[in-house]
Amino acid sequence: MKDNLAQINLEINEHREKSNISTQPNVIAVTKYVTIERAKEAYQAGIRHFGENRLEGFKEKKEALPKDAVLHFIGSLQSRKVKDVINDVDYFHALDRMSLAKEINKRAEHTISCFLQVNVSGESSKHGISLDEVNAFIEEIKQFENIKIVGLMTMAPYTDDNAYIQSLFRKLRTKRDEIKKLNLEYAPCEELSMGMSNDYPIAIEEGATFVRIGTKLVGE
Repeated sequence: MKDNLAQINLEINEHREKSNISTQPNVIAVTKYVTIERAKEAYQAGIRHFGENRLEGFKEKKEALPKDAVLHFIGSLQSRKVKDVINDVDYFHALDRMSLAKEINKRAEHTISCFLQVNVSGESSKHGISLDEVNAFIEEIKQFENIKIVGLMTMAPYTDDNAYIQSLFRKLRTKRDEIKKLNLEYAPCEELSMGMSNDYPIAIEEGATFVRIGTKLVGE
């Protein structure tokens, strides 16, 4: 695990230098397919950010990991299950509809740091709002006092076309920069959650502040 993390950090630094990126991105260990013991090994290797997309797995990892572990819920969340998880997350990466925002706001006992999930590629198989809908969505979200839009999130398609992937990440960064310039207290939008095991080097070059790495870091 330490070797995997060292290699990933090496690649991150190489790609940061290549694109003159000053931000040091946070590596989220996606532990949804591995055991609690494996997640603990990741913590011991130096990982502090953990990503889960299932309610049961999230609760298990939350209870098992030390208190300074930062827990990210990175999967689609049904409105009826919001009450079971939302007050335990440090970051929620999949806000993708207004009905979900309403339920989060209703159930939250404190301000919830959310990423707005954007379907930049327009694939029907992916969750998220379109780029064209981001501004209106953020304008509407200001009615919910318990939600803070800390950034934008996207998932690129599985393809060998790196130029295409880069164009998608760049579009998300451009939109993030646009929202950030509005200086909205409820939507500072400083973060970019993009890049996984197969494409995180590209995401780094486009300014990702969180990359979500599973297999390459924690194994199968």
